Amino acid sequence: MEEMGKSAGSSFSKEQQQIYKDWFNLADSDGDGRFTGNDATKFFSMSNLSRQQLKQVWALADSKRQGFLGFTEFVTAMQLVSLAQAGHELTPDTFKTASKMEGVKPPVMDGIDALLAKNKGSRISENDINGSSQLQLSTGTPQFGAKSSRKMPLNAVTSIIDGLKRLYIEKLKPLEATYRFNDFVSPLLTSSDFDARPMVMLLGQYSTGKTTFIKHLLRCNYPGAHIGPEPTTDRFVVVMSGPDERSIPGNTVAVQADMPFSGLTHFGGAFLSKFECAQMPHPLLDEITIVDTPGVLSGEKQRTQRSYDFTGVISWFAAKCDLILLLFDPHKLDISDEFKRVIASLRGNDDKIRVVLNKADQVDTQQLMRVYGALMWSLGKVLNTPEVMRVYIGSFNDKPINEETASQMFCELFEKEQNDLLMDLVDIPKKACDRRINEFVKRARAAKMHAYIISHLKKEMPAIMGKAKTQQRLIDNLEDEFAKVQREFHLPAGDFPNVEHFKEVLNGYSIDKFEKLKPKMIQAVDDMLGYEIPELLKSFRNPYA
Repeated sequence: MEEMGKSAGSSFSKEQQQIYKDWFNLADSDGDGRFTGNDATKFFSMSNLSRQQLKQVWALADSKRQGFLGFTEFVTAMQLVSLAQAGHELTPDTFKTASKMEGVKPPVMDGIDALLAKNKGSRISENDINGSSQLQLSTGTPQFGAKSSRKMPLNAVTSIIDGLKRLYIEKLKPLEATYRFNDFVSPLLTSSDFDARPMVMLLGQYSTGKTTFIKHLLRCNYPGAHIGPEPTTDRFVVVMSGPDERSIPGNTVAVQADMPFSGLTHFGGAFLSKFECAQMPHPLLDEITIVDTPGVLSGEKQRTQRSYDFTGVISWFAAKCDLILLLFDPHKLDISDEFKRVIASLRGNDDKIRVVLNKADQVDTQQLMRVYGALMWSLGKVLNTPEVMRVYIGSFNDKPINEETASQMFCELFEKEQNDLLMDLVDIPKKACDRRINEFVKRARAAKMHAYIISHLKKEMPAIMGKAKTQQRLIDNLEDEFAKVQREFHLPAGDFPNVEHFKEVLNGYSIDKFEKLKPKMIQAVDDMLGYEIPELLKSFRNPYA
């Protein structure tokens, strides 16, 4: 885990760093700090490597599959080019070597010195590389500036994430706003929602080791962390990268435009008083953000005493997170009523859930086998799925494994399981862009379904008399109305929202005030899903593929 967040160019000299900066500024045609596939096909041609070699260079450098290289990734690409020129085979192991190796000199790029001397302060163009004396200048204007409100073609954006932002603003957001998707399902997205680092959320009953697990990953405590056998974490804490160590109160965090937490204002001041952000400089936090949650307790009293919608908050974070870890303690396998509701609120995010059986060294071999079986049985009843959930077994803290209870065989098992889980976490940044696309497509389909439901209810309302009576009948028989929508538009039954939650929100609205179905809006979203997103992905794939 310590390798996460390390700069690929942290080991080269100041002289080499300046060389790479000059090259990057020359190659970045838009001047926006992004070395795109088009830039690569022009600039990398000066290396005289084969297309297959350059394909490997790009695949290894753009490990996050963003469709562009920042300066750090550009340096890695240059080191890989240098290694390829020296005859090394390019593999993921070569990538790790390149990020650490001090002896990797800048590659040989034909004609680069002449271009730097001649075109200082300008951007590289294809004519330069082909030997033409004509220079093309590029000013690198911002892609999403406020100066122009005209629609920008997707070929003008310089990353997949920027393309998704553009599609959301132009195609999906109007549909969401028209049918109040933000009130029923999820708040409208902001720019920071797209740009946020990938998030990992930890869930579990009290004293299952959630905060200790985070300390184990970071190798230190985060600001405001408390660890103890009693329920010590009484609030939601987002642990993220920052210039110094400090805790920021929830109300302050929710209004900061550069943080993706503005949607939490929906849960009110009672929740925000139980929410905070812990910032600290750390290489791991440069790559991912960690969400620590209050321990889930048992009993109806605990649910009624919470002053905010606990499961609603969990559901909100689950939609934003890239990975959800459910932690269990061998001595606390019972799944309380509130924990059942929490797990139920994760519906639709099953692919993100991983189960961790923590503190496994506190029981002997025979007890561990029984505990594992009991946990799988309990999870099977709660998750209502025939698939077997992946369970990591170990003791995720900084203490040595208790060898009195854990045999040598289980010590090896714990080490392998811990390595598997850490590799799962290491892969998060690499899969973050793919996850963003997946969540965006999921959201678009949910918004379409919501529009069908709302417009159907609107259509059922009378023109003049009996509106209140009809509205109440529709709400009371909402499940039947869902079935009608399903048959009319041939929608999958499993994708429909929770009936009770929908009823609760719908009670606060006058159905008659909603809009009728707008086929043009639906068609725009269909075109986005069917053509524009595939085109976007195609334009930012490996330029040598």
